Amino acid sequence: MTSDVKEIFSNDSPPAPAALAAKVRTLAPSMTRSMQLVAEAVAGDPAGCAALTVTGLAERTGTSEATVVRTARLLGYPGYRDLRLALAGLAAHQESGRAPAVTADIAVDDPIADVVAKLAYDEQQTLADTAAGLDTVQLGAAVAAASTARRIDIYGVGASSLVGQDLAQKLLRIGLIAHAHMDPHLAVTNAVQLRSGDVAIAITHSGSTGDVIEPLRVAFDHGATTIAITGRPDGPVSQYADHVLTTSTARESELRPAAMSSRTSQLLVVDCLFIGVAQRTYETAAPALAASYEALAHRHTPRTR
Repeated sequence: MTSDVKEIFSNDSPPAPAALAAKVRTLAPSMTRSMQLVAEAVAGDPAGCAALTVTGLAERTGTSEATVVRTARLLGYPGYRDLRLALAGLAAHQESGRAPAVTADIAVDDPIADVVAKLAYDEQQTLADTAAGLDTVQLGAAVAAASTARRIDIYGVGASSLVGQDLAQKLLRIGLIAHAHMDPHLAVTNAVQLRSGDVAIAITHSGSTGDVIEPLRVAFDHGATTIAITGRPDGPVSQYADHVLTTSTARESELRPAAMSSRTSQLLVVDCLFIGVAQRTYETAAPALAASYEALAHRHTPRTR
């Protein structure tokens, strides 16, 4: 799949206003600095920017009209007029909806009650952003490939490896052959064995983790269907991915770097993928899941003598 961000996020219709903020957060790191200024302005003050002409927004951000139009198109809108309509809709939603009472900027001396409130809000926002930005066409294609796969290999390191293990054990319980590889050497040697009809899934927030990209590349070269779950759809991992599933990330803090905060959105995407596979394989998945529950039932019930 091409690594061009515009192509990854292009849709037949512009994104809904609620998805605008999520797209800005996801795409901003890959934008030029001038485009970031425009994106930050529209996300930070949708009502104010909705009232501006393309010239007015260019002047406000110290950029050019061409930059404003390019930013609008990168965000998924045919032109600036469509972006203004989305901004007006987002502003109305914010006014009538729930404005956050807290931010996710956790300080080292925050009371634990504030930490709970901030994390709860931040994770809710991360999940909403991920759901809004997830390409359901790409997700459907990934589900179709995994549902008929002879074998599914999953690659991840660090926090992403925990997500990979979660997906593997879910797939195993519905009768599919799935393995999560944390050792990069074993990941590559297993990827060599993959063929057409197999699926390889790489999980990397940064999109540039070498120990994850290498086995995905090997699997890609050997004909397997490849899937990337990443917060950076323009990253190197997308070069070897047939399907890209994009995650959002909670705002970073000193106590919560991206590698940790990305786990929430990755788990949502993994669950969406798993449920889709379970739906498509229901006739075999349901009995397999029931059998796994039955096999473990005695471990959760006190034994009687």
